[in-house]
Amino acid sequence: MRLFNRATVVPVLRFNGPIGMSSSFSKGLSLATAAGPIEKAFTMSKLPTVAITINSPGGSPVQSNLIFRRVRQLAKENNKRVYVFAEDVCASGGYFLALSGDEIYADPSSIVGSIGVISAGFGLEKAIEKLGVERRVHTSGQNKSILDPFLPEKEEDIKRLMAIFEDIHETFIAAVKERRGEKLKDETGDMFTGAFWSGPKAKDMGLIDGIADMREKMRELHGEKVKLRAVPFGGSGLLSKLKRMPGMGGGGAAGGALADIVPELGGALTRDVIAALEARAMWSRFGL
Repeated sequence: MRLFNRATVVPVLRFNGPIGMSSSFSKGLSLATAAGPIEKAFTMSKLPTVAITINSPGGSPVQSNLIFRRVRQLAKENNKRVYVFAEDVCASGGYFLALSGDEIYADPSSIVGSIGVISAGFGLEKAIEKLGVERRVHTSGQNKSILDPFLPEKEEDIKRLMAIFEDIHETFIAAVKERRGEKLKDETGDMFTGAFWSGPKAKDMGLIDGIADMREKMRELHGEKVKLRAVPFGGSGLLSKLKRMPGMGGGGAAGGALADIVPELGGALTRDVIAALEARAMWSRFGL
């Protein structure tokens, strides 16, 4: 039995959360986690349309570019038109993902932009000094300890990092100009400074094409009977392992399998707390 008519379905990809940031309980948004769903989205329907929703404060510039390129490759190979819809935040790497769309739409309250590069961390050298901890670092190269958070910052290290950031920023700017072209209107000179705007202002600047809801736009394109079908991303990490264990949500004994999982939890919790704080900091930049 056919569950749906391929001729009336618009596949929907949902790119949510920080890009490239993983935890023990879930894999971050990356090409590795998104490649399968992206491939499916471009082959599951006869309609010449794929829709993407984005709610992301950014993250890895490499993963952003890789996902962007894969979407564009498959759009060209399958002769599909891509429509992107920004939700709460479509900023930094999230906006890079949005550039994969032939058209980009947002909500009036969406936050769009932040075309720049950022790195954040902590300087802990004074903290370990107060604790009476001696830091010992041995390297075979003079630059191997660059930007070590337990050592004082060096001016030459910062210059080296900024040079790399300039290269990454130029790649981002080039992608924006290539994809948005003559639509861009940078009257204040703020477009590529890392600033961000509401949906209507982003429209005025040419960063998006309009203010629209996905369902409204798809009905406009394909009629009232069109159906939106989310393409699922597979679960991963410890949470997925727990769900797959015998006895978890079904019959059977889970004791042995659980014993295999428990050792992973202890070492992972600290990493997960740090990852959660970093993710929280990314969202908080946009008031969320």
